Amino acid sequence: MNIGFDVMGGDHAPSASVAGALLASKELSADDRIVLIGHEKRIHEQLESHAADPAMFDIVPTKAFSQKPGSSIALGFKMLKTKEIDSFSSAGNTGAMLVGSIYGVNAIKGVIRPATTSIIPKENGGVGVLIDVGTNPDCKPDVLYQFGLLGSIYAKCVYGIKNPAVGLLNIGEEADKGNILCQSAYRLMKDNSDYHFIGNVESRELFKDRVDVVVTDGFTGNIVLKNMETMFRMLVKRGHMDEFIARFNYEKYGGTPILGINSTVLIGHGISNDMAFKNMILHSREVYKAGIADQIRLAMDHYTQGRLFPDEEA
Repeated sequence: MNIGFDVMGGDHAPSASVAGALLASKELSADDRIVLIGHEKRIHEQLESHAADPAMFDIVPTKAFSQKPGSSIALGFKMLKTKEIDSFSSAGNTGAMLVGSIYGVNAIKGVIRPATTSIIPKENGGVGVLIDVGTNPDCKPDVLYQFGLLGSIYAKCVYGIKNPAVGLLNIGEEADKGNILCQSAYRLMKDNSDYHFIGNVESRELFKDRVDVVVTDGFTGNIVLKNMETMFRMLVKRGHMDEFIARFNYEKYGGTPILGINSTVLIGHGISNDMAFKNMILHSREVYKAGIADQIRLAMDHYTQGRLFPDEEA
């Protein structure tokens, strides 16, 4: 597998990104190859500072200016589209990554809006999936319905959760609770045959075992995500740490895949350090090997065959 990696993305690039690539290379198989995309001279300088052999990687030089057609992000998507790399990861501009994903490799036919996720650590040691976390601040009910499907496939294929329980984030469990969006989405999601919908869930249930995939619009999801990140930093600052709290550290997950596109693309945190970059590279391999895009493509048959929803004619 050729793992494309934008070395210039992130606040601490290229020092942290090259260091992360070196860490990741130690955990990859001989069949995997990291392709470093970025400013060639700076890449070699960083490798030299670690006494690392440049031959460990494929290095693809690019222009220094991030907004030019030859930027690392633009070049990464070009290589992804031409199959020179199998996945592409970056902690660079999120907007550019989304544009490249939607207009470069394209959304899977039938997917209304691609989405991003965040991992929710569970008290029992497992994980859950929160979808969406900022890609789609404004959603319609059919978009939320699809998020349940995308999140379910991701939880099943990557995290091995059999028949994931999908819940709709709301202010109460009753079907008539919440705003018009949630009420309408609930009606679409209930009794569907695409995934296991358990109904509305409140935010206090995020870390419990009842729900595996929590569906919400990107506006709400981003607030939930940043609140979790802030609470983690506050607890660490005050000296509170245990095994469960440690699992909220974004470094452990590295990045999130964009679900619903025709390839494997991961977006990392702008403040990523070497450990976060390492885990983003390793996770990109995991997502690619799981065949997420192919699984989502199969699930979209309901849409491409003239049906909007399993139980509703288009």
